[in-house]
Amino acid sequence: MTELLPPGEARLQAKAAPEGEIAAATRTLVLGPYLTRTAQRFVPGQAEAARSDEARLDEAVGLAAAIDLDVAQAMSVHIQRPRPSTYLGKGRVEEVAGLIQAEEIGLVVMDCALTPVQQRNLEKAWGAKVIDRTGLILEIFGRRASTREGTLQVEHAHLAYQRSRLVRSWTHLERQRGGFGFLGGPGETQIEADRRMIQERMTRIERDLDAVTRTRGLHRKSRARVPYPIVALVGYTNAGKSTLFNALTKAEVKAQDMLFATLDPTARATKLPHGETVILSDTVGFISDLPTSLIAAFRATLEDVIEADILLHVRDVSHGDTQAQAEDVEAVLRELGIKADADRIIEVWNKADLLDEGERTRLLNLSAAHRGTGPAPILVSALTGEGLPALAERIESQVARARSTFAVSLPPEDGAALNWLYENAEVLDRQADSGGVIALTIRIAPEKEPRFLNRFEAARRIGGPQQPVSV
Repeated sequence: MTELLPPGEARLQAKAAPEGEIAAATRTLVLGPYLTRTAQRFVPGQAEAARSDEARLDEAVGLAAAIDLDVAQAMSVHIQRPRPSTYLGKGRVEEVAGLIQAEEIGLVVMDCALTPVQQRNLEKAWGAKVIDRTGLILEIFGRRASTREGTLQVEHAHLAYQRSRLVRSWTHLERQRGGFGFLGGPGETQIEADRRMIQERMTRIERDLDAVTRTRGLHRKSRARVPYPIVALVGYTNAGKSTLFNALTKAEVKAQDMLFATLDPTARATKLPHGETVILSDTVGFISDLPTSLIAAFRATLEDVIEADILLHVRDVSHGDTQAQAEDVEAVLRELGIKADADRIIEVWNKADLLDEGERTRLLNLSAAHRGTGPAPILVSALTGEGLPALAERIESQVARARSTFAVSLPPEDGAALNWLYENAEVLDRQADSGGVIALTIRIAPEKEPRFLNRFEAARRIGGPQQPVSV
């Protein structure tokens, strides 16, 4: 029977080599089979993507590096259309086979989605392990997931992927695989038994995920009772979300110059300049061509994004494909029901420290040009701290839009009332007259307003919820 492997110990099986984990020392060829520009015109969504082949190949190499593979060579090949049997044409398959033999390659990463038949045929032709983009991302996620929810989600996606490829494990029973009835033989029984085992495990995981999701829902409800505004960070993988999260919250979330360095969501409370507390939530990074199974698996993780009061769309503006990356993120947000031009989205242009002076000036001018039409992007460097005070003020301004402002006068001896205001509201201004009477200007959340008015009946409203502003 085939061993069923959880993603925490994710393994990739192939007829050409013994089963086992992908070793870091495995010499790897990263192959990008991309459609020609002419062919892309006939594929929905391809012509608009405008993502260069070089950038796509660099990203595939980065994915391989994320699990410490020894990338011996990376190359892109142009095809008019995928072949049903091997994805690549016969001549290209033979050419790559010669390269694999000459370079002693043990693993080929194909930056595309392969069918089980294509994967098996390529392994037979090349005598090396072959994995596609989905398999590689699953391997990375399997190694990165650390929370129970993340581990369960990855294992579920991995089993769904493995189930469609079980036939590859039974090549020693070729005759029995294709039959019906009594001609099916023991090979078919073994495959069906494995499929049943996988389905039973997936069913158990789904039950466990339901329990974890309910627990997460209870945590979310407890936060709503506090309540604090939620600010969720979203963006392409390796855009610097975790570094920005650490800079804003003084947390120590793992942050590396690596694709999918962090996977599990993290939330921390932090204070804004005027004392308002918000909860910052760091989410998994998005990526182009993310496997559908993983989008579905991580939908629960992205619930914080759906319910967040403010979204920080973090972009790596030093990257050559920053616009295409932004479009990929916006596409995922649309799948979650969030419009790219929603008022609650603040675009954060990160990694300003990597820009030359000319590009920095261009982006600052571009940001200034936005101010007449809507919220302007903010240029920051999470690494050096540049622009972070302006970002904190922008977040505070967005939070304040739904809040009322009041003038309150307190006698000097009423320390308890003064403490309550500092605990439950933003104190925008404080002055004391010659008699010691304290005059305060405060801003308070709508859900706390009834309690405030019940306690401070003499408070005078001086401003209602603000209209959208351009900062």
